[in-house]
Amino acid sequence: MKIALASDHAGYSLKEYLKSYLEKKFKVIDFGTSANTKADYPVITITAAQSVAAQECDMGIIICGTGIGSSIAANKVKGIRAALCHSTDFAVLSKKHNNANVLVLPGRFIAGCYAQEIVQVWLETQFEGGRHENRINQIKEYENRGLI
Repeated sequence: MKIALASDHAGYSLKEYLKSYLEKKFKVIDFGTSANTKADYPVITITAAQSVAAQECDMGIIICGTGIGSSIAANKVKGIRAALCHSTDFAVLSKKHNNANVLVLPGRFIAGCYAQEIVQVWLETQFEGGRHENRINQIKEYENRGLI
């Protein structure tokens, strides 16, 4: 599995922490930033999200200070279902019910060890399908034709 990994300056430390964990199990493509100096999240986030939408990467993990800005930016990319998760419960439900293909984390609000748990359960959880599939298809229809 190939994972797109990205952060702005506020998420840099957490990104590097998670990168060392992820690289033991997966191929990781690091979209930046490469330091904890000022970096704007929109371009970094959108570039990583585009790699997932284009199926160059299987999933994405993006980190910014609160996770809010990166969630908004990633969800502008057609085909992306980015979920901001502060807990393992949210991570599980984002996959089971929403088939999230990008996980967004709040770099200023969770510790590395807990972020690692969130990432682990998110990567291990499978989409349930069923009634949720219809909802995902409604989102795809809107993206494709502007209608629900």
